[in-house]
Parts: sequence; structure tokens; C-alpha cells
Amino acid sequence: MTIRTIIVDDEPLALQGLRLRLEPFEDVEIIEACSNGREAIRAIKTHKPDLVFLDIQMPGFDGFSVVQGVMEVEPPLFVFVTAYGEHALRAFEAQAVDYLMKPVDVDRLADTLDRVRQRLAEKRGVEEVERLKEVLAEHAPDAVETMPETGDAPAANRYEKLINIKDRGQIFRVDVDTIERIDAAGDYMCINTADNSLILRETMKDLEKRLDPRKFQRVHRSTIVNLDLVREVRPHTNGECFLVLESGAQVKVSRSYRDVVARFVH
Repeated sequence: MTIRTIIVDDEPLALQGLRLRLEPFEDVEIIEACSNGREAIRAIKTHKPDLVFLDIQMPGFDGFSVVQGVMEVEPPLFVFVTAYGEHALRAFEAQAVDYLMKPVDVDRLADTLDRVRQRLAEKRGVEEVERLKEVLAEHAPDAVETMPETGDAPAANRYEKLINIKDRGQIFRVDVDTIERIDAAGDYMCINTADNSLILRETMKDLEKRLDPRKFQRVHRSTIVNLDLVREVRPHTNGECFLVLESGAQVKVSRSYRDVVARFVH
């Protein structure tokens, strides 16, 4: 899988340095280098790249203006590259894959490209299913009805492995596997790991779409639990029960969700 890439920076030496750091990654193909935001918008609309490495502080159109300027087309993945750490919050709010500080560290760059590959594989997997549906709709319409909806496909690689959470003025990168439970409070989610609790502004419905349902299940109207971190099931009255998690926390399973407990009872 080739990652068609555009690099953008108003400093020629920075462009050259990034190009050199990307050379060892054989699946990265730099299709254009741009020296300002206007060039970048034009190049993105023309070439429709998979990935853009984007400097933030540039004269005229800065990096965030470039992202805004390509929203009417299907945008590529963005990685912001900058010498100024204070832009990190806005970068993640703009749904950037990552935020790299200059000079770019090669190991950090490798980690970033791993995340890019994962995102692209998920995207292309969905596109393949949609193309297959189009073919079947034309030649075998009955078969389409038996296919699962793309958004409900259980393939593990389409779900988040890391979640960026902006809380108390910081960005926390939380490994999804460490999340024990998630409690809802309106449009806010309390993300609980064994040693931390963070607040995420997102609805439960939207968050559920990002998590693997084979691992994360709702056990109450306002609670999601990581089933892999359940240590014990304790029956309670009226068909309810409690799940004891690895940290020792207890979560009540309401009667309407008791089928979730079936995987622990043989």
C-alpha cells in the first residue's frame, strides 16, 4: 500500500529535512512539496493525497486554514509539523493524526506512520465493502440484503486503539485497552482507567461507534464496560448483578442488559 503524500512548509530547509527523514519509509511516496498554504490547498484538491505533513505557522494561509480550505472535498489525513508546542490542542481538535515537533524525531515519525497506515487500512476496507455492494446491487441484488452494514462490520481494525482526550487543558493519549468503564453525563463521558479518570466531550452513541463491541458493552443506560477487565460477576436481586473490575470497582448491570453477562456464565 503506497501512501501518497504532500509535504508543506515555508522553510526550504525544513522541507528538505522532512523529505530526508521520510526516505527510509518505502511505502511513502512524496508527490508534491508546497511552500505555502495556497499551494497546499491547490495541490490537495488536484492530487487528492492520502496524507499531508503540514507546517502550522506560515505566512498568509497557516496550517489550520489549509485544513479548513479543503473541507469541501474528501480531506486527506493530516500530520502537523511545527516548532511551537502551544498549537497541540488545536491540532488534535482539527482531528490530526499526530503532532510532530521540529526537528522531527525518526522514532516518533515511525510511530506516526504506523497510525497513518492503520487509519488508511480502515478507510480502504470500508471503501472495498461499498464497491462490492455496488457490484452486487447490479448483478445479484438479493445478496446485498444479506450483507452487514459497513458501519456495523465487526472487523477489529476499524476501531480505535488510542483515544485523544482533552481534559484540564492537556491532551491525554489513552490506550483503549486500559479503559475499564465509561460513565455518561449528558454530552460528557467520564473515561475511567485503573489509575485515572478523564472527561471527554462526546455522546455515548458516538463513542460506542469508535469502540470494538466485542470488548466494550453497555451494561446500563449510562455505563459502558470493558469486558476483558471484568474479574468477577456477583448476582444481585431482581435479576440484576454487579461486575467487579480489575481495579476492584463494582458496576451494576441492569436487567435490560443482563444478556451481556452471558459470556461469563457457562
